[in-house]
Amino acid sequence: MATTVTKTRAAARKPPKKQEKKKETTIEFVASLAVVLVVGLFIITFVVQAFEIPSSSMEDTLLIGDHVFVNRIGFSPASRYLGPLLPYHDPRDEDVVVFLSPAEPGLYVVKRVMGVPGDHIHLRDGIVYRNGKALNEPYVLRNGSYNPYRDNFPAIPPTDATSVTPEWRLTLSSYIQGEDLVVPQDRYFVMGDNRDVSYDSRYWGLVPRQNIIGRPLFIYWSFEESPNQYLKRSAADRIGFIFHVIFHFFDQTRWARMLHIVR
Repeated sequence: MATTVTKTRAAARKPPKKQEKKKETTIEFVASLAVVLVVGLFIITFVVQAFEIPSSSMEDTLLIGDHVFVNRIGFSPASRYLGPLLPYHDPRDEDVVVFLSPAEPGLYVVKRVMGVPGDHIHLRDGIVYRNGKALNEPYVLRNGSYNPYRDNFPAIPPTDATSVTPEWRLTLSSYIQGEDLVVPQDRYFVMGDNRDVSYDSRYWGLVPRQNIIGRPLFIYWSFEESPNQYLKRSAADRIGFIFHVIFHFFDQTRWARMLHIVR
């Protein structure tokens, strides 16, 4: 009898058998993967877009070989209806923006907004004055050279040697009031941070609002590359460049710039 009681107590102390976790079926796995792919495709298509920096015009803010994710929806009126997680606003002074070049169709360009609609802009000896006040620009890079048209815009008229587009040469005067260029409605005046080498609104004019794609968020990868290497790329060179990246991924990746916020 004692033996029976002991066995009963031992059975009572025995932990309950765990229920086996239900295994995911192949159909459920494929459905989950499809959801992830669709969400990822939506984000890449409508929310962010990857861009590579091809020139030195935004140094030291952005270097040749920096790869950035650009927020495509922050400047889009459609985001007004997407709630506080994706706030909308028009481009502001000193925003870094990616846009389609008004001078070369199909070319993506990155510059800094220096004048929004209604702003009065002029340069004196390379210093930017906005609405009568000299700007403090810690991000600007100068090389010490001097160019009358470039550094005293728009007081000095363009000449044949200033690389100003014919269209801008004809229309520039219509935007000038006194010593300032006045930015009209739905247009933006942009400049590169590497101020003395940047080919920007001083040379080809104002950026239409509809040309602006978005604002760079952060650098997701940066690979050291010279201007000549980038310019010499062609369809035939791409395979060679891929192998170059594979062999030099670790020693030519700028690790300190990874996930760097663009400001």
